[in-house]
Amino acid sequence: MAEQILQLIAELGLRPGDRMPTENELATQLGSSRTVVREAVKILSAIGRVRAQKGRGLYVSDDDGMLGSGRWGGFFHPTDLDHVYMLFEFRRVQETAASRLAATRATPAELRTIETAAETCRQGHLTGQSALFDRGDDDFHLGIATASHNSFLVASVREARRLQYQSAAIGLHGTVGGHAQEATEEHAAIYQAIRDGDPEAAARATAVHLDNTLEDYRREIQRRVFG
Repeated sequence: MAEQILQLIAELGLRPGDRMPTENELATQLGSSRTVVREAVKILSAIGRVRAQKGRGLYVSDDDGMLGSGRWGGFFHPTDLDHVYMLFEFRRVQETAASRLAATRATPAELRTIETAAETCRQGHLTGQSALFDRGDDDFHLGIATASHNSFLVASVREARRLQYQSAAIGLHGTVGGHAQEATEEHAAIYQAIRDGDPEAAARATAVHLDNTLEDYRREIQRRVFG
């Protein structure tokens, strides 16, 4: 739901400092309950994307968030392969932690969100729609972070993925090198471990997925540099 609110902010063209729809209006526009919207707003407030002013309503924050681009963009260089590798190393740390927590904290609704995202990603692969694959992939990883019920993990997972997409500057994307089929299978294994409430299995499956994705990057780099 937090992602849907951010998407709505973008669609409405709201800028930092602009007043947002109320929680009731958000619930109506997004087809959800006020309780779900309120929890999503708490997450967005915690990571610095939304500002709640008592008696005045909700506003788009003028901050980049706890881990915003102003703080990380200064030293991450998407064309530096060592930086790309370090970013994956960081993702491995944060996302295995998020998966462990999600396995013990995920609600039924959050499990459905993760499962739906995995299926979206799979359909994107089967139909050759890279945009659909990428959307499902984003929703899957952010869904797990949300299910960890740790706002710091939500913020760091989102920011690390944003930085990873900057590596598109050197022509690298998450679906390079033919790993997409395996990625969908790895997503299924992660989801199953979280659904079964097995933290260590969830962490292992996540580590395998990220290691294989990084290896796919390495192979693609090797192919492009050395033919």
